Amino acid sequence: MRLYELSGNGLEALRLVERPSPRPGPGEVLVRMRAATLNYRDLMIATGRYGRGPLKRPLVPLSDGAGVVTAVGPGVRGLSAGDRVAGSFFQRWVDGPYHPEKGQSALGGAMDGVLAEEVLLHEGGAVKVPQAMSFEEAAAFPCAAVTAWVGLVVNGGLRAGETVLALGTGGVSIFALQIGKLFGARVVLTSSRDDKLARGRAIGADETLNYRTTPDWGERAHALTGGRGVDHVLEVGGAKTLPQSLAALREGGHLSLVGLLSGARADPDAAAKNGRGIRVDSIYVGSAHHLEEVLGAFTRAKVRPVVDRVFPFEEVPLAYRCLERGEHVGKIAIRI
Repeated sequence: MRLYELSGNGLEALRLVERPSPRPGPGEVLVRMRAATLNYRDLMIATGRYGRGPLKRPLVPLSDGAGVVTAVGPGVRGLSAGDRVAGSFFQRWVDGPYHPEKGQSALGGAMDGVLAEEVLLHEGGAVKVPQAMSFEEAAAFPCAAVTAWVGLVVNGGLRAGETVLALGTGGVSIFALQIGKLFGARVVLTSSRDDKLARGRAIGADETLNYRTTPDWGERAHALTGGRGVDHVLEVGGAKTLPQSLAALREGGHLSLVGLLSGARADPDAAAKNGRGIRVDSIYVGSAHHLEEVLGAFTRAKVRPVVDRVFPFEEVPLAYRCLERGEHVGKIAIRI
């Protein structure tokens, strides 16, 4: 079978290679992958800028993928050949609270990921996906959608009538926009490009802010709520955008710290010392159960995730470059 292997730092260390097809062991399923999607984490891992725990080398990259079960190992009861599945980001975090041992099972980081024609998944880390959903769409959910779901719904208790501020137009933020609208919330979306903001409005954003032409976008978002402040911020920018995110929030609002797109992670302890009762959570994706929840919510509402571009398997480096340049809205997919 063919797969991509990352042997060092830099996209030049990414190679398409051949390996023997694996066989599922006890509690494992073999999945013929049909699609994968990129997250900013994948670019950071490839370029040596990811700081969460040790990384496997050589590494099969990417955490998010979907395909068809072709074989099951001894003891597997919940899945069978022919099932369409997506792999959960943490293979050993099936349900319940996070634990560091579960954190050592992240696909495409601590263990090999899904950028391969065939992948072994743990039974509890393979979640069935609806027949009506394409493999590219199903592959969009495991990291970005679960992160937004946990931040807004599981931890944030999102309710109709509340206001969500989503930063940028990448995967997590576009899922935050879509989840916000699923729950009847008002959503404010930011970007540095007016064409992306127009696409955000077409997806459902109620208000949009260009943070280049409106440098005090946090205060402006606060003003858009009649001076009350937004209820939820999904903070993907990091240390540089944190002050504006705090300025946007109402007294007692909810801040989910997710990423570091601006270059450095936001300090959760510093954020918590805001003097305004703002509740701060650090989000590191979620469990297989959370993946089931968000897939179910989108399926019931007949809402499709936003897949911006699909690259063929042979053009994976071009997909990474597209992500690096920030050309997309939503997710970048790879057809396998």
